[in-house]
Amino acid sequence: MLKVLQLCNKAPFPANDGSSIAIYNMAQGLIENGVDLHLLTINTKKNFKPDNQVPEEFQKRSHYKSVFRNTNTGVIGALSNLFSSDSYFVSRFYFKEFENTLTQLLKNNHFDIIQLEGLFMGVYLKAIKAHSTAKVVLRAHNIEHVIWERHIVNEKAGVRKMYLALQNKRLKNFEMSVLQVVDAVVPITRVDESAFRSFGFKKRLFTCITGVDVNFYQQKQNVPVKANTIFYFGSMDWLPNREAVQWFLDNCWPQVHKAMPEAKFIIAGRGMPQELKHLSNPNVLVIENVNDGKTFFHQHQIMIVPLLSGSGLRIKIIEGMAYGKAIVSTSVGAEGIAYTDQKDILIANTPSEFTNCVIRLMKEGPKRAELEKNASELAHREFDNLGVIAKLVAFYKELSHV
Repeated sequence: MLKVLQLCNKAPFPANDGSSIAIYNMAQGLIENGVDLHLLTINTKKNFKPDNQVPEEFQKRSHYKSVFRNTNTGVIGALSNLFSSDSYFVSRFYFKEFENTLTQLLKNNHFDIIQLEGLFMGVYLKAIKAHSTAKVVLRAHNIEHVIWERHIVNEKAGVRKMYLALQNKRLKNFEMSVLQVVDAVVPITRVDESAFRSFGFKKRLFTCITGVDVNFYQQKQNVPVKANTIFYFGSMDWLPNREAVQWFLDNCWPQVHKAMPEAKFIIAGRGMPQELKHLSNPNVLVIENVNDGKTFFHQHQIMIVPLLSGSGLRIKIIEGMAYGKAIVSTSVGAEGIAYTDQKDILIANTPSEFTNCVIRLMKEGPKRAELEKNASELAHREFDNLGVIAKLVAFYKELSHV
């Protein structure tokens, strides 16, 4: 039996944001495909999730263990980091208690594969190599330095931009160093796979999109749809999400509201910043905590993803398609999904294009219904979690010669 250690920088349950959904669905898929899984995670202050709320069955089947750590950024930490050669984005995820727990786990078990859930767990590569002969795989949720490169382009000139540029240079150096050590990379999109090859990575690559339980998403609910509603749903403590919402508010919403005065724009997600909580824009509703994501998706009509930066895959689009939503996205937002523009989703990259697409879907019911149907069918074909992870397990067995 294939034995896998999954190392995570965020507790996966409840799976209430993109990265925790990616981690949790991966764990479930590995278990359901017969893998002997051990999951060790940092339980951060920012995204703290009590162990006693994790389902007992999942804890047992994943040999679940978490170690608490406050990884929050702060002014003192940011300034003191200037005297280091390490990236502040990365160094805050390293702490001795987690390394000690990891070391003990490696001494007590023989793993075939050790899967790093994202770049930041690369800070433990030295300990892993010292205590294990397992093949080490980086599951790259995105390419971290690319996210910041895209954001820094839109940052106003000043001290903050200079600091971010310095940190991102260090981050890129760390990302390249991790690629030298790991045995394989599992990117989530073909776009990222091509990027890794362009960096000169010559080892094994296996692209594996984040899967979902499509049947769960497509269970019908007796929930009335609120007409003329546009929504953005995402973790608002992630910079690209805040940037996307502000771009839509500044560049598109005034024109949408003028053309469709009855339209309502709903902004939803945890970690809502103060500037969004106190918006006074007409017909804009802000919901910080969505208690039932399934009901929320079913209630609202048109999903928008106006991302300007970011890398990897937007799990919320995967969810939106699984729910059968009509979606308008930028090319960056829909990166990594095998869509057909105008058939499964509408792609728009300028304010006028984005505005016109949203207005079109509000006015043209048949087009909206066509997108909903095609998105749902695409989800069934491409995103079913059991099948997605089965292919990855086959790759892991070949990689480790199990």
